Amino acid sequence: MARGDDDAEEASPGIPPRANPDLVGHETAEAQLARSFRSGRMHHAWLITGPPGIGKATLAFRLARWIFAGGARQAGDSLRVAPDHPVFRMVASGGHPDLRVLKRELHEKTGKMRSEISVDQAREAIHFLQLTPALGGWRVVIIDPVDDLSTAAANSLLKALEEPPSRGLFLLVNHAISRALPTIRSRCQRLVVQPLPAAGVEAIAARSMPELPPAEMSELARLSDGSPGRALALAAAGGLELLHEMQALLARLPQMDALALDRLAEKTARGGEDAVASLRDLLLWWLAERVKSGIGTGAGGLDRWARLWENTARLFERAEAATLDRKQALLEIFYDIQATARAA
Repeated sequence: MARGDDDAEEASPGIPPRANPDLVGHETAEAQLARSFRSGRMHHAWLITGPPGIGKATLAFRLARWIFAGGARQAGDSLRVAPDHPVFRMVASGGHPDLRVLKRELHEKTGKMRSEISVDQAREAIHFLQLTPALGGWRVVIIDPVDDLSTAAANSLLKALEEPPSRGLFLLVNHAISRALPTIRSRCQRLVVQPLPAAGVEAIAARSMPELPPAEMSELARLSDGSPGRALALAAAGGLELLHEMQALLARLPQMDALALDRLAEKTARGGEDAVASLRDLLLWWLAERVKSGIGTGAGGLDRWARLWENTARLFERAEAATLDRKQALLEIFYDIQATARAA
């Protein structure tokens, strides 16, 4: 799935997490952070982990605003800061002097998004934490996500994570726990953020895209695996139309309409990164559902479909890294599905 400013996949369309005042369904995680801070024994580094698009970055910015705004002096466990609060406006604009956000940046020469968070960004964040807080409170570094740290950047952060400066806080957004180095995981307090129930996904989709018919909202929620970000990205990229075309192709397995497949692959490849990401999510969802339901998994079929899921995810990663032609990669993936269906 394409990522934009501050991991915008975790927010409503057009509202990056730093400017999003709303967080749905994560009251338990909010309460844990609020109580930990009030206890005076707040861990200096939190690994906020869970699937993409469920609100982890929004939660990180929410905590930072709450700390900056003196929220610990208020009653209750909510981390909400009103959008008209001066702290909210400073964080939303990127102008709060005690907050740094590490994320992938545009390459100055190519104009394309870098593939990693660089070691220079990490070193600047370490220097930032050693300064006296400009507004007399805390200094916060949000890494969004820690999955994107280069090896050199991750290693440079280890000492700061182990021996943090006073009143310095790291908030590390993490989409897959395996992508965070063990040395980083061991220095952080882990906070697992769970996917939302379908009703929560539908509520966010309805608020963010009110023009969607209720039936489409329900279908998107079903496909999202509890991720509002995924549901909204699918909607924006025409994911339901892709789903119906994909299902029509796969309904005839082990047969495959070569012309229809070629049209789908061509259209998706021409649609760019978002369209390819949407078809990726839909195919991986379809394969996972097939494994869970046991369809065609007799006599060793379960292992074949599970391996196919892994191979499909790997092919998409190579296509996203521009090491494979997008259309050719899509054709290869569908023909692998056909071959697995025949073998099963």
